[in-house]
Amino acid sequence: MSHLEAECYPRLTWQAPEWVADAVFYEIFVDRFANGDTRNDPPGTVDWDAEPTPQNFFGGDLQGIIDRLPYLEELGINALYLTPIFRARTNHRYDTCDYLTVDPALGDDALMRALVNQAHRRGIRLILDGVFNHCGESFWAFEDVKRQGEASPYLPWFLIDSLPIDGSPPNYQTCGGTGYLPKLNLNNPETRDYLLSVGSHWLDAYQIDGWRLDVPWKAPAEFWRSFRHKVKQANPEAYLVGEIWRDAKPWLQGDTFDGVMNYALRESLLDFCVRDTMDAEDFHYEVRRLLEVCGPRAAYQLNLLGSHDTPRLLTLCKDDLDRAIVAATALFTLVGVPMIYYGDEVGLRGGNDPECRRPMPWDSARWEHRLHETFRNLVRIRREHPALRRGAFEGLWVRNATYAFRRYLDGDEVIVVLNPRQMVPQARIPSGRGSSAPRIWRDLHSGGRFCENGGMLQIEALPAKTAYLLVPDEVAVGGENR
Repeated sequence: MSHLEAECYPRLTWQAPEWVADAVFYEIFVDRFANGDTRNDPPGTVDWDAEPTPQNFFGGDLQGIIDRLPYLEELGINALYLTPIFRARTNHRYDTCDYLTVDPALGDDALMRALVNQAHRRGIRLILDGVFNHCGESFWAFEDVKRQGEASPYLPWFLIDSLPIDGSPPNYQTCGGTGYLPKLNLNNPETRDYLLSVGSHWLDAYQIDGWRLDVPWKAPAEFWRSFRHKVKQANPEAYLVGEIWRDAKPWLQGDTFDGVMNYALRESLLDFCVRDTMDAEDFHYEVRRLLEVCGPRAAYQLNLLGSHDTPRLLTLCKDDLDRAIVAATALFTLVGVPMIYYGDEVGLRGGNDPECRRPMPWDSARWEHRLHETFRNLVRIRREHPALRRGAFEGLWVRNATYAFRRYLDGDEVIVVLNPRQMVPQARIPSGRGSSAPRIWRDLHSGGRFCENGGMLQIEALPAKTAYLLVPDEVAVGGENR
């Protein structure tokens, strides 16, 4: 149990997989990350620099991920989240045709095992995207219903109003009214049992480390309770994280997920750091509220600034690198597990889908190197400071658009100062230690040093659009400030 849990929830015995607290996740939209084997490219695959559309393929595959594991390891990534890899017809593959087969355009089962094995050898965990509320119109059971109608044994697997099947408009329940995504009937025991077996199969046969679960609110809660039980039987250390955009509390009772994709925190981060629609006082309120909602599971939420369903970070920042760095610093230092959406670390731009799914630029001449170096440093700093992974949280200072907080665990402490807007002439920030002996704090971003006197950090002229990561200066603590 983390220090945060022990301090705030001493009577609870719930635990998430321990490795998750130490993770830095990296989301890969597989078709757009790296093309490692052109021989399996789908027909009509476009050039890597072409404009993305909802339909086109770029040829990214599992071999491409294997080839780029050294890049991910150098960045400091130790956990991957892959968008769906199962056989499907679209580039996003949320229209599963076969839950037990790797899409041939991505590779094969042997290559999937090789990816997991090579990632594990580098200390990188891997979770897959599970789409169990709906399937694709080419899913073998739905195809059987289309062929046999009333005679199909799979008719109860779906929610069909009339026969024959008609997809325009659909005469069956779908996901979002989209005809090519028929909804699965999870109240049907055979459907449910099949999907539960899928959940454990990929842990047993491929040694994956968990699941990201798509649109879970559309499925019965009882299904997710059964899914958790089945998955945890296969691997008690498997991480289950749900795609939740609004209220996370119902999903964090210990009977379904270990965490959720923290879109609620993302909105507050962007409102405060990027959009200027939230001041520090409101941001502090939202941070504290989410900590209370998540309770002892707060340290295991998957925090993010972007995903395959959102505009790119630098696009939202209107190409303002300073704003992006402030937001990234907050992402890596607030309570929870940070996730980087592929390409955000090098400044890949794009609006909503399909623009946010542009291919990864592997020509480093096109990178925003300052942003890339900042992400590398943030990963390293998080790894070096257990307070940022498991430590308690304390808000220190709220002034208009400036916010400071402290993370601490045993002898490790980090003070984070976020100033996403104008310069502040003088900042006097409580250190959280009360009235104590003078001390010097060093900023891990710039190397600058700041004095603490009488329990107050003194920062003259806090620059506009700046983030500080302050730690006690060991030289000064020892008695001499050089």
